[in-house]
Amino acid sequence: MIRPTRRAALLFAGVLPLPWLALSLRPGLWPYAFHPAILFLICMAADAVLARPRRRVGVAVDIPEAAYIGESVDATVTLRMPRGPTTRFEAMLDLAGDTESQIAANPFPIEGRETVRIQPHRRGTLTVERVWLRWSGPMRLIEETRRFPIARQVAVVPNTYPARGDSLAVYFRDALYGTKTQREAGEGAEFEALREYTPGLDPRYIDWKHSARHRKLVGREFRVERNHPVILAFDTGHLMREPVDGIPRLDHGINAGLLLGRIALAADDVVGSYSFDSRMRHYLPPGRGIHAFRRLQQATAALAYTTDETNFTLGVAELQTRLRRRSLIVLFTDFIDTITAELLVENVRRLSSRHLLMFVTLRDNLLTDMFEAYPATGADVTRAVLAGDFLRERRIVLEKLARLGIHCIDVRADQLTTSLLNRYLLIKQRGLL
Repeated sequence: MIRPTRRAALLFAGVLPLPWLALSLRPGLWPYAFHPAILFLICMAADAVLARPRRRVGVAVDIPEAAYIGESVDATVTLRMPRGPTTRFEAMLDLAGDTESQIAANPFPIEGRETVRIQPHRRGTLTVERVWLRWSGPMRLIEETRRFPIARQVAVVPNTYPARGDSLAVYFRDALYGTKTQREAGEGAEFEALREYTPGLDPRYIDWKHSARHRKLVGREFRVERNHPVILAFDTGHLMREPVDGIPRLDHGINAGLLLGRIALAADDVVGSYSFDSRMRHYLPPGRGIHAFRRLQQATAALAYTTDETNFTLGVAELQTRLRRRSLIVLFTDFIDTITAELLVENVRRLSSRHLLMFVTLRDNLLTDMFEAYPATGADVTRAVLAGDFLRERRIVLEKLARLGIHCIDVRADQLTTSLLNRYLLIKQRGLL
């Protein structure tokens, strides 16, 4: 598509009144009235001819096949053009898909090769459908726009990079201190050996039967039990679609859950996943080993964003029917106030009576900022009061859950991974499973 530039329109509007002004002074010049306009049109035609030939201009896009949610992906746009006078080119990427991606500057100038940083905000498929290329002639009177079909797809998957990096830190710790099994008496749940009682040991673990047989006090030693089932339960209802720091709550939970799953698999536990909203979406039975982590990654990458209301009664009941052993259930969910959380509290109470439950939510930074901000107007005071009411009701619900013996984690998004891993290691150390 060829069209005049803004410069051409302004010059034409400035040149056109000049001959008519001359005619008002000397009417005999009427045969030359249209000569400036004709000359300007000839210049535009010459500028269009001198522009780059369309058939000799091309563009290519190089982009990875996969990207992680929350991390930018770099697309390299390469311009192929013939040799000739320097021309200013502008390119624009036409993006599609369900990832809600954005580019800092689009369109952007390009000279030969340009790297464009694309930021996906949701999981799914990112498609670079086409590239629009625009350039002008030497006199910048005519600009041409051409479309180049690309159709390159990028799979935006959960962020597994922290899972790889932090798990390597765990292996490094084992390499530093040795891989010998440490015997922690009284901290585990699995019997390991008998030893003679010495002052300082817990007298609750004295084996009186063997003490009578050996005629001296003998105590039992335990070690940390392995093969505990760990279930990553994700609420995929409409509240989990809300973004926190630019990323949906569900994706924050998936990223932290994958890291927890990798560490749990390294600790010889078995890890599975479960998701629900108005109905059960998927269930992955607990497995062990690196293959279990791959299946876990594929299952979480397929979790869809839904607008359904979460049915905790159905979701909890369905999960209870599938678990035969006492398990650690990590529930990633969210709530608004005490009224909407009534069914949530009742159902997790029944779930915690048999299993160990870890209740994970993300703290809304917007409410905290509104509550802590200095009120300059009456509207600021109203917002601060409403934000304080929501925060107070949120604390009430979390206190109710804590009284039921549920491990509650309510932190900011940047603190979620650390808090989750610390709580898991604390549970393992104390042998609560």
